[in-house]
Amino acid sequence: MRRLVLITGATSGIGLAFARVYASHGWDVVVTGRRQERLEKLVEEIRLRFGVEAHFIAADLAEAGTPQKLVDFVTALGRKVDGLVNNAGYGLPEGFVGNDFAAHETFMRVLMQAPTELAHLVLPGMIEQKFGRIINVASLASYLPASPGDTLYAPAKAYLTRFSQGLHLEARDHNVHVSALCPGYTYSEFHDVTGSRRIISQNTPEWMWMGADEVAREGYQAAEANRAICVPGAPNKFLSAVLKILPDDWSLELISNQLRRMMR
Repeated sequence: MRRLVLITGATSGIGLAFARVYASHGWDVVVTGRRQERLEKLVEEIRLRFGVEAHFIAADLAEAGTPQKLVDFVTALGRKVDGLVNNAGYGLPEGFVGNDFAAHETFMRVLMQAPTELAHLVLPGMIEQKFGRIINVASLASYLPASPGDTLYAPAKAYLTRFSQGLHLEARDHNVHVSALCPGYTYSEFHDVTGSRRIISQNTPEWMWMGADEVAREGYQAAEANRAICVPGAPNKFLSAVLKILPDDWSLELISNQLRRMMR
């Protein structure tokens, strides 16, 4: 029987690209997200294009109990989760004070709690069968100081990166590969949703951008090679290396200067 991968946030961008990448390597896929119509189209495409099983479940990770609901859905198919891609996420602009705390709670549930809970639910089965793949989609932002306006985004992605490293060490002797994928600027709907597309595009050179398909392919390869962290793209690898050695004061000043340029 083929392996099965569960992918969150699969209606667009990197999550959708991961569904195609895994299917192209012979995996059956279960995709989830909030937009049912897009999920229906995606599973139909995957079945026809790659000849594998594809299923969807429309669900919102902001709701308590959704991670268990997703695992129960896979179990009801008579399957188990062999691979997990924690991709669901979004930005929360307007600053820390500009949003009520309920919005921050929801944000932290989707980007931090849900991926952690899903990993906790599926990891025992992976260890038991001596096979598993977990990819947590973090960000190059996890190497940066948090920026004003989207205050929790970088800290949440830094959490995913560190969580992945610890889980990588804990699981590696059981043939369970855990990787944090840390992409930089990626062509997707992310900046359209946050309303920052025009500003970001005008102030970011084209060579810093990557396609979602390319990011997903590198993430898949990193997980297969059992690399704890994957920073896709040469420019991003260079930036992450520089940011590791820069003093925090310098990094903060760089972020501040970049934001001032964007505002102008």
